[in-house]
Amino acid sequence: MTFRAFTALLGLLALPALAADDESRSTLADQQSVAVTIYNENLALVKDQRRIRLGSGQVALAFRDVSARMRPETALLRSLSSPGKLSVIEQNFDFDLLTPQKLLEKYVGKTVKIITSVNYSTGAETSEQAEVLAANNGVVLKMGDRIETGHFGRIVYSDVPANLRDRPTLVMLLNNAGVAEQEVELSYLSGGLAWKADYVAELNAADDRMDISGWVTLTNTSGASYRNAKLQLVAGDVNQVRNKYFMAAAPREVSRSEVAAPPPMMAEESLLEYHLYTLERPTTIAENQTKQVALLAAAGVPARKELLLNGADYYYGASYGELGQKMKAGVFVEFDNKESASLGMPLPKGIVRVYKKDAAGNAQFVGEDQIDHTPRNEKVRLKLGEAFDVTADKKQTNFQTKGTRLFESAYEIVLKNAKKETATVTVQEPIPGDWKILNSSHQHEKVSSNTAVWKINVPAESKTTLTYRVQVKY
Repeated sequence: MTFRAFTALLGLLALPALAADDESRSTLADQQSVAVTIYNENLALVKDQRRIRLGSGQVALAFRDVSARMRPETALLRSLSSPGKLSVIEQNFDFDLLTPQKLLEKYVGKTVKIITSVNYSTGAETSEQAEVLAANNGVVLKMGDRIETGHFGRIVYSDVPANLRDRPTLVMLLNNAGVAEQEVELSYLSGGLAWKADYVAELNAADDRMDISGWVTLTNTSGASYRNAKLQLVAGDVNQVRNKYFMAAAPREVSRSEVAAPPPMMAEESLLEYHLYTLERPTTIAENQTKQVALLAAAGVPARKELLLNGADYYYGASYGELGQKMKAGVFVEFDNKESASLGMPLPKGIVRVYKKDAAGNAQFVGEDQIDHTPRNEKVRLKLGEAFDVTADKKQTNFQTKGTRLFESAYEIVLKNAKKETATVTVQEPIPGDWKILNSSHQHEKVSSNTAVWKINVPAESKTTLTYRVQVKY
């Protein structure tokens, strides 16, 4: 460290502590605009613009109503009206909020006044001085030559400590070389703001088209409200350096919710290797609130339903016999996220909940699945559940060792359909090693190096038997 830097540091440390009475204070009444960009991992960027009045030279500014979960090392104050003429010398983030317990804790080792009795006829009060010895799980006082605990009267404090605030406050020591009235912007990263995507899809009667709507669910437990905010959302896995100190504040319980009207939708654009979604209107994100805003809506999206019977690879190298009775086929629905299918917006990760109308026209829930971030022109595949009326009985009918690590085995899969219409079942078998199908009752496709697939039509209220023989070399 140079001698000049060292003397500058000594001068900074010698600055007198500023009393709360000497502060300039800025509240939400000064706010001109606020922009909030929320990321997936409980992280938000807040840009708070306010019009304030400052004295010249060194002045203290208490910037109130900021997020209680601010990461203060990311805070940056700049003047928009006098660029370069306002600098921050020191800053303190006061997030220890005023409560009776906090006030008592701050007075440990100090003297308070105890109102021990009141004459209700005259209003006269009897008081006694006391020293607060402890404030953990109750209070311990030294009153004269005795130690007191329990109920003893009202406690009267001389003042409120400067670092105990009624609202989260960033206190800054500034050097102002500009005009008195300025527009400033405070930007910072904060926890306590999160968002997730939720989707609702409704299948048509033929299961070949679906209407899809997407919603963004915002949750604000940051300890501050953001009025008429410009809202942007970033979808993607943004890397963060984890710090236990800033993860310590636990989110509080959400107290209310608000559902916004569907239009307008959100605009989307690329941002580095992520995607940015911008709400085209300002919105208020209140403290302790869950809010939903519309993300997208698409009607008549082409869809494909699949009944899938998945196998396993363990029984191709040994004799097992019965492999399962009344095995259920998985129910899957997939669609393409592209413009020709009435979509084409990159889809943030979230849960897709699927509905279908019953005979009376009432929408019934038929399953849900989680999707990851999905770029445009990619396929979305959802598992809705297990089929009730389409089952399978499966067994190994033969097993032979043909040589060193060379095996042949035969299988029978009876596919049963209790529905009143034909069902198409995809049988998918993961076959290990170097393999080939020696014979099969139905045509198969080798879709990958270790997977054989059959598409089997099972007539209504009937069954179809698939048999095949396979050679495997390990």
